[in-house]
Amino acid sequence: MAQKVTENNSQKTVFGILGCGVSANFHASALLKIDNAVLKGAFDPNQNLCQEFTNKYGITAYNSYEEMLEDGEIDAVCICTPSFLHTKNAIDALNADKHAVIEKPMAVSTADADKIIDACEKSGKQVAAICQLRFSEDVKKIKQLLKENAFGKVSICSLSMNYYRTREYYSESGWRGSLSLDGGVLFNQGVHGIDIIEYIMGPIKKVCGKTATLSHNIEAPDTAVAIVEFESGILGVIEASTCAYPGFDRRLKIQGDTGYVVLKESSIEKLMLDGKMIIDGDNSEAIVDTANDPTKLRCGLHKLQLKNFIGAINGTETLISDCYEGKKALKIIEEIYG
Repeated sequence: MAQKVTENNSQKTVFGILGCGVSANFHASALLKIDNAVLKGAFDPNQNLCQEFTNKYGITAYNSYEEMLEDGEIDAVCICTPSFLHTKNAIDALNADKHAVIEKPMAVSTADADKIIDACEKSGKQVAAICQLRFSEDVKKIKQLLKENAFGKVSICSLSMNYYRTREYYSESGWRGSLSLDGGVLFNQGVHGIDIIEYIMGPIKKVCGKTATLSHNIEAPDTAVAIVEFESGILGVIEASTCAYPGFDRRLKIQGDTGYVVLKESSIEKLMLDGKMIIDGDNSEAIVDTANDPTKLRCGLHKLQLKNFIGAINGTETLISDCYEGKKALKIIEEIYG
């Protein structure tokens, strides 16, 4: 059950959730695990879905998004609506003097991301773009190992995101598979991988990409490949698909002349340093198979990101994934799409 908003919660950040679909459950579950957060209510235009969601978490069901934004007790809104609504929903929250957390992707174009950034700067509020992989301890470890040149001279890295989505996944939705509303395989399914390769490896200097729609009857691409050159000179390969039956876990491989690392989802699967194998196999407790079922995601990394967001609101932490960071992956995707 959610905490009640009382004067005892005066030092806590009070949240509302917009959209009551799959991703909203990750946010709700995470918020209920954070001591200085209160989840007050939610809204979804699907009244049955909204009622089911709010009953599940014991929170208020708002009659409209406007009603949530007019609630003076709400400090921040988690935006868990379809991708094409993120820009308007975020701007409405900021204009209503609320902080905003935006599920992936932050927007479906860099032009829309710029609109959010402009509204954020004018409001003075915090905006977090959900990039929860940045909060993985193994991701932090790999960044540190690269900083220490632990793999020797790194020349190449590869990112594989070969997922599977059924035809029904697209046909049963009014927006999935649309180029302008969904964005396709990289905006929807691949944005976390694009974010994390740039976050770990550093800025990308050049991109050469190719996309296609090969299996699904949709407008947006379901397959993408790219060659990238990082500012460091390292070369990289990116591949993504929603046609790869039965679906495979995301893997990022970084190879140097004295060692290598393989990141499977958010955990190190293999690690070799100075020619010696340090980790060889799965960390099964940390791995969650979302390759063909995105509902299997756990909320642990969302919890860490939301705690960082609350710290930024309170002035005790620097926001790790703000709207400027959220835009970076979108820019890379647009360059791959060409």
